[in-house]
Amino acid sequence: MYRYNPTDQRLVDDRVAQFRDQMGRFLGGRLSEDEFRPLRLQNGLYVQRHAPMLRVAIPYGTLASAQLRKLADIARRYDRGYGHFTTRCNIQFNWVRLEEVPDILAELATVQMHAIQTSGNCIRNITTDPFAGVAADELFDPRPYCEIVRQWSTLAPEFLFLPRKFKIAISGGAEDRAAVRFHDIGARARQAADGRIGFEIHVGGGLGRTPMVGRLLKDFLPREELLNYFEAILRVYNRHGRRDNKYKARIKILVKDLTLEGFAREVEDEWAWSRGGPATLVDETFRRMEAFFARHDTPPAPGDDLADDPAHDRAHDRAFSRWQARNVSAHRDASRAVVTLSLKKTGVPPGDATAEQMDGIAALAERYSAGEIRVSHEQNLVLPHVARRDLPALWRGARALGLATPNIGLLTDLVCCPGGDFCSLANARSIPVADAIQQRFDDLDYLFDLGPLELNLSGCVNACGHHHVGHIGILGVDKNNEEWYQVTLGGREGERGALGRVIGPAFAAEQIPDVIQRLLEAYLAARHEGEPFIDAVERLGLDPFRQAVYGDSHAPRH
Repeated sequence: MYRYNPTDQRLVDDRVAQFRDQMGRFLGGRLSEDEFRPLRLQNGLYVQRHAPMLRVAIPYGTLASAQLRKLADIARRYDRGYGHFTTRCNIQFNWVRLEEVPDILAELATVQMHAIQTSGNCIRNITTDPFAGVAADELFDPRPYCEIVRQWSTLAPEFLFLPRKFKIAISGGAEDRAAVRFHDIGARARQAADGRIGFEIHVGGGLGRTPMVGRLLKDFLPREELLNYFEAILRVYNRHGRRDNKYKARIKILVKDLTLEGFAREVEDEWAWSRGGPATLVDETFRRMEAFFARHDTPPAPGDDLADDPAHDRAHDRAFSRWQARNVSAHRDASRAVVTLSLKKTGVPPGDATAEQMDGIAALAERYSAGEIRVSHEQNLVLPHVARRDLPALWRGARALGLATPNIGLLTDLVCCPGGDFCSLANARSIPVADAIQQRFDDLDYLFDLGPLELNLSGCVNACGHHHVGHIGILGVDKNNEEWYQVTLGGREGERGALGRVIGPAFAAEQIPDVIQRLLEAYLAARHEGEPFIDAVERLGLDPFRQAVYGDSHAPRH
């Protein structure tokens, strides 16, 4: 992991002192709400439906055990004993007191954490593959480049007041596990014919009110030009982006208006001024940054075997096998594995973890994963360095914490925003609908038979639950001051990224589990052997699923 140097630490400490002064002036009536709003937003502080919410940055989703323990401590002392991990790999505390936020930020600074630029019209948290550095299909580790971009983008004066928020993802693997085509800028690792390494650059992706799949802007960018090229893109956006209409302010709208070719010409013209300039990266920078992320090559720690467990029986063996099948992934070192801890246990809001669970995960990471934890954009936690011999012991530890549900990639591993229970922007509640779905399909035999299926749920068009890219997507909408839910099919991330399509009129909340049931029955009746749900949807089209839900009339049943 990256470790702060004295300059980094001073920057964060100074920001805490600055915000403490700003908060004091606001509470003392010397700053108006309008004056204070941009200041609090760029320090991750929202005013939500019931209480202030603080969003803490987790750069490219990487945490040390000591940092996770600090988050647990903050949850206990300043919140209601839990935190919510987001689709941007950050964590939110939903019940903080306004006057205590500077104290929370000071606590974060003691473990090299902050809340800078987790909100506002600026460059947000840089994200990457949660398996970065350990994935077998990786061309090179993207985390050093994420850190370089993080440092470049933090408090960059030119990009602190953009037309709208700006999101960047960087991926190093052959498989795209970072959803790069659904970001304002997405960069994928590539190698040129002459052996040089660099990136394929996509631009203009994003979800929200106007969802779009990113377009290929440059098929190969040498790695040394990464910052120069990003700067060129941001300058074009900063110059032309709409500030008169927030619904048309994202770069995806600008790319559409200028056309990809027109936007590319402007970027190339801007890049010509900076190419080879002071921001050009050099080998020494790469070596220094890569040293922070050197592979974990120490011998696996001694572990125990399931067969040595006195409590071992067939039920345990079946439960462990299921967990291993769904929650354990390949590591580039055959003696190790990558383990995903599920934050999707039925009855618990997706992405939530209690202070006790966070402490427990920190301990598991120290014992089994070199003290490192990753946050995925699917709102789960990942231990990336687990010796295979330790899997049974880790499973028992995760099970004791309620984090061993074997559902990764299955229907109940759903992605869900906080929705109307917390967010003042939401049109509808998300968590109760998610819970109803999990309760209805809380049958592992059935889930395993269904196979891979991604369900994403958002409480409004801002799409924090990424409903557009769910195989099944659910969007909360307001109809005459009532909560309704629109269903989409056919979304997917990755190389074949696509946006889901609306199947028809919206449904009341209580109808949603039945709607999902009918969709699944239609799939089971029509699937080919071994055919995943999303492939069946693409093969069959929407009509069979509409028929299953609405009948011949395609009219809603309510």
